[in-house]
Amino acid sequence: MVGSVVPCHAKRCLPRRHMTQGADVSGLFTEMVKASAAADVVQKKLVYLYMCTYAPRQPHLALLAINTLCKDCSDPNPMVRGLALRSMCSLRMPGIQEYIQQPILNGLRDKASYVRRVAVLGCAKVQKLQGDSEVDGALVNELYSLLRDQDPIVLVNCLRALEEILKKEGGVVINKPITHHLLNRMADLDQWGQSEVLAFLLRYRPRSEEELFDILNLLDGYLKSSSPSVVMAATKLFLVLAKEYPHVQADVLVRVKGPLLSACTSESRELCFTALCHVRQILGSLPGHFSSHYKKFFCSYSEPHYIKCQKMEVLCELVNDENVQQVLEELKGYCTDVSVELAQGAIFAIGNIARTYTEQCVGILTELLGLQQEHITSAVVQTFRDLVWLCPQCTDAVCRALPSCEETIQDSEGKQALIWLLGAHGEKVQNAPYVLEDFVENVKSGMFPAVKMELLTALVRLFLSRPAECQDMLGRLLYYCIEEETDMAVRDRGLFYYRLLQSGVEEVKRILCSPKSDPSLGLLEDPAERPVNTWASEFNTLASVYGRACWALVTAHQPVESCYACSPCTDPKGRRTEPLISEGNKEVLQVHPDTGSLTLIPDMYLTAEQFEKTWLNLDISCKHSLPWHGTAHSDTIQTALHVVHIQTIAMSKAGVQPWKAYLSAQDDTGCLFLTELLLETEDSEMQVSVKQSEAKPEALKTFISILGSVMETVFGLRS
Repeated sequence: MVGSVVPCHAKRCLPRRHMTQGADVSGLFTEMVKASAAADVVQKKLVYLYMCTYAPRQPHLALLAINTLCKDCSDPNPMVRGLALRSMCSLRMPGIQEYIQQPILNGLRDKASYVRRVAVLGCAKVQKLQGDSEVDGALVNELYSLLRDQDPIVLVNCLRALEEILKKEGGVVINKPITHHLLNRMADLDQWGQSEVLAFLLRYRPRSEEELFDILNLLDGYLKSSSPSVVMAATKLFLVLAKEYPHVQADVLVRVKGPLLSACTSESRELCFTALCHVRQILGSLPGHFSSHYKKFFCSYSEPHYIKCQKMEVLCELVNDENVQQVLEELKGYCTDVSVELAQGAIFAIGNIARTYTEQCVGILTELLGLQQEHITSAVVQTFRDLVWLCPQCTDAVCRALPSCEETIQDSEGKQALIWLLGAHGEKVQNAPYVLEDFVENVKSGMFPAVKMELLTALVRLFLSRPAECQDMLGRLLYYCIEEETDMAVRDRGLFYYRLLQSGVEEVKRILCSPKSDPSLGLLEDPAERPVNTWASEFNTLASVYGRACWALVTAHQPVESCYACSPCTDPKGRRTEPLISEGNKEVLQVHPDTGSLTLIPDMYLTAEQFEKTWLNLDISCKHSLPWHGTAHSDTIQTALHVVHIQTIAMSKAGVQPWKAYLSAQDDTGCLFLTELLLETEDSEMQVSVKQSEAKPEALKTFISILGSVMETVFGLRS
């Protein structure tokens, strides 16, 4: 029987497929490292992905991956060199910095532009790994010199890397020579690069008016770019640089009208929503700026709710004498939409327009009451409540429309609005006492406390104008609120009105008969035009989307980014050794070798005296030999051991014969592993002696396996 043959490309995809399915394939680490020797670039890329994924989980084998990547950084193929360097910089594990510094420096001077691109970004990653350590001035100078690299992507990557590295110093410095160089290179950049460079140019301030307009003339063409991001970045740069020239700012906003309108009708919902937010921002300074294009903001059936709401907000700001009829007809159509939120939003939008065009809007809202839809009636009554307060001239029309609304309204907001209208203007509504009486009779049937308090106030007010019809029901309501109500706020409100009525009708009128409307409050809803300079710095940022107040709150509570900064360790002689263990990494590292499972704790520390005393009191649990050839380099071995949480107590210098090292480790159960390494000559085997504080054969076997893997990896790196 002939077995089926699996194609090579299918074999190399199997680990990746299992990784994406959540399966643990870390046991294949050694085999995958060997597979990286293949000449196929696709296979190498898959192997690099595997190593970057599992190296932090397998620290005792991670040096195998580092050794492989270091070798590939010298490969003749620039694609392989770049992939290897990028993968090495993507390893997130303590102690990795010392291995990637030299490959990055070599990559910055590589002839291939792809390798230089990767090396520049790797500089930022190295700085992030180093945490709070001092910035390398030589590296910064190297990156500044690469700003004149012929490859445009290298240039942009340098800007981003310098911005990350110099974050605490205020970011990359943009002076006059750099500014002019960037402006001259703009044509070589892609759309992403142009947007980035335009953002960095915001930091430069021209020294003269002539220089300012020279820069603006060079950037003029980017206001017509096919990329919305470039147009927005160029617009912001114009607005910021021309802050002392309002006519230039106004001209720029006129020119950007076309690209913004195109973005508002884009198929990309995210782009459309962002453009609408910026349109509203511009309308705050230039009312009616888009009035001639109001039809562009009519809603489409397939658009999501949040875009429709933004468009309705824009339409409210674009209404004028010429288009008011068309806009109101459009909004009226939205009022019967199947979406309750959209329908109510359209009704509230008509209410906003009613402050200027009262008669037309009240007529439309009254027509909507005839539909007798619960959510529509509720929204209309809420709109009427706000409207009679701001526009008292429409009070009579509103009062004529109120009868029979109580039969449809079910939600608490609508009930509160209706009750307020009946209490404040009940003398103009014939059946107002009888409507309120229905509410009083149902006060025990699960009515919200807010509705009860509104009912108390409205009934006391109506009692002052129609006492004969309200006296009995007011007494019943006060008795219920004081004697039976469990909500303390409602009970206190009832007691307050009861005591107020005892003080006399004139006192009640003095307190409750306040003005029923205040047209001057409409000015608070329509603030004066804002100068462009008040929001120019927020243009093309998330502040335009979230709003200034919300964005300030978001940025004030941004979480601190996790850092792989390593704390320096001190050996028994007080010398500072390699920074190996992350300060933030206090969790226990899980190691899963082939022979079992062992958990070594990272913060275990024994003094030399404690080690010697314990060593003399224990018997040797295991002796083992490891193949070795050449000199034992103490620094490399000590670094590798720290990665797997094995502490170095003492170690001979390189080249000393016999060479010795004493190590200690402790698992999560408290069991100690004390180890002696002995290398008598450079060409002999390394003798390993291990003592345990508790007899645990399986744990001992696992510890020997971990130690052997580390030493084998160190030998591979050294060779």
